[in-house]
Amino acid sequence: MDIYFVVKTIHIISATILFGTGLGIAFFFFCANKEIDLAARFFAARATVLADFIFTFPAVVLQPLTGFWLIDHSGYSLREPWLIATYAIYIIAGLCWLPVVWIQIELKKILAEWLATKQALPDSYHRLFRLWFLLGWPAFIGLIIVFFLMVLKPTW
Repeated sequence: MDIYFVVKTIHIISATILFGTGLGIAFFFFCANKEIDLAARFFAARATVLADFIFTFPAVVLQPLTGFWLIDHSGYSLREPWLIATYAIYIIAGLCWLPVVWIQIELKKILAEWLATKQALPDSYHRLFRLWFLLGWPAFIGLIIVFFLMVLKPTW
């Protein structure tokens, strides 16, 4: 078995996990936020944070590691324009994802406090949720563009 194809398979699977898990947990958490039962929201927040650490974080790490290995072993220059665009978009997506992870943790803390005290959710919960939602869009759109660039490998 050729190691190149093993690394390429890991790269593709980790890209799929990164995008698919991110989309899935975002949908799950978004839908749960419409629930009146805040215990359901807490369950979704806790599962979302856990899924990000179990699935998304390792994929975020594997993507550049396998990607640079593939570039090195495929004959492409690190300075190909489509690769430079990919690096920039990946970094932007990551800069959106990092605060999203922090926001998810904060939302989980707020919901845990609510479960303990049964007080009304503070306005900060709703502001953070809106910010979480807004930051998700550039990250997901960016990853779609990265997929496009990886498949097309345009020559500009």
